[in-house]
Amino acid sequence: MKVLSHTLGFPRIGPYRELKKAQEKYWNNQITKEKLFNIGYNIRKFNLNKQIDNHIDLLPIGDFAWYDHILNTSLMLGNVPIRFQKKIDNSINIDTMFYIGRGSIHNKKALNASKMTKWFNTNYHYIVPEFYKNQSFNFIWKQLLIELDEAIKMNINNIKPILIGPLTYLWLGTKVENNNFSRLELLKNILPIYIEILLEIKKRNIQWIQIDEPILALELPEKWLKSFKNTYDILRNNISNDINILLTTYFGGISHNIELIKLLPINGIHIDLVNGKDNIEYINNNISKKWIISFGIVSGRNIWKTDLKKWYDILISIKNNRPLLWIGSSCSLMHSPVDLNLEFKLDKKIKNWFSFAIQKCQELYLIVKAINNNDPSQLIEWSKFIYTRKISKKITNIQVQKKILLLGNNIINNRKHYDTRSILQKEKLKLPLMPTTTIGSFPQTSDIRKLRSDFKSGYIDYNNYKKNMKNHIKNIINIQEKLDLDVLVHGEPERNDMVEYFGENLNGFVITENGWIQSYGSRCVKPPIIIGDISRSKPITVYWSQYAQSLTKKIVKGMLTGPITMLLWSFPRDDISPIEITKQIALALKEEIYDLEKSNIKIIQIDEPALREGLPLKKSEWNEYLNWAIESFHLTISSTKDETQIHTHMCYSEFKDIINSILILDADVISIETSRSGTNLIKLFKKLNYPNELGLGVYDIHSPNIPSISKIQSFLIEALKNISFKKFWINPDCGLKTRTWEEVIKSLHNMVQATKILRKKYNYYLK
Repeated sequence: MKVLSHTLGFPRIGPYRELKKAQEKYWNNQITKEKLFNIGYNIRKFNLNKQIDNHIDLLPIGDFAWYDHILNTSLMLGNVPIRFQKKIDNSINIDTMFYIGRGSIHNKKALNASKMTKWFNTNYHYIVPEFYKNQSFNFIWKQLLIELDEAIKMNINNIKPILIGPLTYLWLGTKVENNNFSRLELLKNILPIYIEILLEIKKRNIQWIQIDEPILALELPEKWLKSFKNTYDILRNNISNDINILLTTYFGGISHNIELIKLLPINGIHIDLVNGKDNIEYINNNISKKWIISFGIVSGRNIWKTDLKKWYDILISIKNNRPLLWIGSSCSLMHSPVDLNLEFKLDKKIKNWFSFAIQKCQELYLIVKAINNNDPSQLIEWSKFIYTRKISKKITNIQVQKKILLLGNNIINNRKHYDTRSILQKEKLKLPLMPTTTIGSFPQTSDIRKLRSDFKSGYIDYNNYKKNMKNHIKNIINIQEKLDLDVLVHGEPERNDMVEYFGENLNGFVITENGWIQSYGSRCVKPPIIIGDISRSKPITVYWSQYAQSLTKKIVKGMLTGPITMLLWSFPRDDISPIEITKQIALALKEEIYDLEKSNIKIIQIDEPALREGLPLKKSEWNEYLNWAIESFHLTISSTKDETQIHTHMCYSEFKDIINSILILDADVISIETSRSGTNLIKLFKKLNYPNELGLGVYDIHSPNIPSISKIQSFLIEALKNISFKKFWINPDCGLKTRTWEEVIKSLHNMVQATKILRKKYNYYLK
């Protein structure tokens, strides 16, 4: 039989971020719901046509989402948090999705958005499903059927609808209200809805359905593993054999669960061979020849061309003894930019090294064609650029490699113990009780974006750019002083993104024009690409920080992005280890810190929001990663003066997984997101008896809701039951670049006023 090609999903944002722009216009009442729906339809049509143009055999349906695909699943199952149910009057529509993702107002009362966290070990965020005991579910949001019917009307027959598997969906959720139950108890209530959905799909004569169960790459508790067989027996018994189930796994290997998988009543299994460490022969020998095996060999998460000739040599022998073989992307291509052909400014030689989502479809076509025809000649031509990259002079910097060799394996952090540092810092900084600050960025207005764009396009010279940028910084400092914040920031108007900006200013990176990927909701980022050894040839942030500090007697923080976040939020090299890349970044940042200190910057924030994200999926591999990740942070600050206060910031992750590592990180102050996660996280720090200072994100910057003084005050009072007021900072939960000035000023005003009320009370105890 012929080998077939397929993708696990396609980017949903559109080649020019059409979805983002439409979402934000809709939220601001600038377009109608009908216009929004039309834009979504055009994106889906574009995605299908591009895959058809590149001869993809089975096309994904259901990979589109108006906010995120887990929130899609929640609405499909009728799982709306209780607090929103009065708001929607029991009717679910697209606005319901946006209420849950962004928060809302009902009867003048703010309804908090649901918690947001990372999708496994990626920088994509999903809205966490909320579960409560004895919860019921209903098939209400029927977007999947709408999209299936769309494709059928387009006369597209080779479609493959996608569902998040019931066990993965439950695993990714959180229990609310009564925690005295297991999420698995809800399986019996969810499965009838899945059966109803599958029967609806069956009516449309669909041959294959893709059910994503990526938790099979984890080391699951025994009770969860045991639930798989029973779950899929129930599904199979109720839908008969008319629909073929492709069980899809990704982001890691599944060999440790192969004995379980073999017993499932499914028709095929997809395995990620890019990010997993499975032995392909072992998998082939242990999976029934009656099953499809789908091998994910084209990376859905990085942009390097696939060595198709290498994979041909591996897969041709598999094809010879397996009649049912598919070749696919390792995971959904939603983690890849859309189209390399939209990059007009990249060096052509470097551009030949890359492959974006559309080009990855071309890769799948080429290798499937080669295997089916037993002719790899075209693959040799495609793969030749991989070998030219290996010998390119753009890759290697001998001086950087010497520095790494001199480091050896022992990185010495010369800073004194926190108890000693904190005394020196308090004497130097002279901050009030419970200092207020922000995380770094302030609103990126259209004027700021135009200024940067005009400078990059050559419409204005550097002197004009610098003059106008300084005016923006001056305005940001003035606003913070009027608000009476205690520690200020320069606002980062010169920065497009916290990672991309440093990528633009360090050697070893290249920047794309349209290499956008979705981070959450309407938020898109453009990861820089690490192509070679990384070094710093000039100061990056010093001028702007120094200028901001000259405008005020208050302390202005220097703002850096940490080495782990730089690594994980870029498209990294795949020819050296992530450990070596991170050390190179850390050394460059270390030089930047030295220059900031020389410029009399007394507080330096080194953001590491991606620290938790980098954890391997298998818990048994966590310690190895955490050791070198923390070591990279220590290398960054290893020569910092003890009186320089080092802050770090982390947000929207399951911090309980790395709480002990945060302790070892030993930042003087860590600011964390608590606006959506509540006081549970604070209690973790109390349980740990965390000795350093802690900044709490007291309001949700991803929501348009403005927190009241009383709401912030109530939250702080609750938090202070767990944290000493002597080690307590108060801040938003993340940067403010995506918000409007009106929202920011009102919210920060309320934050400062709530703090001042409490400060009076606790200052009394210090007298």
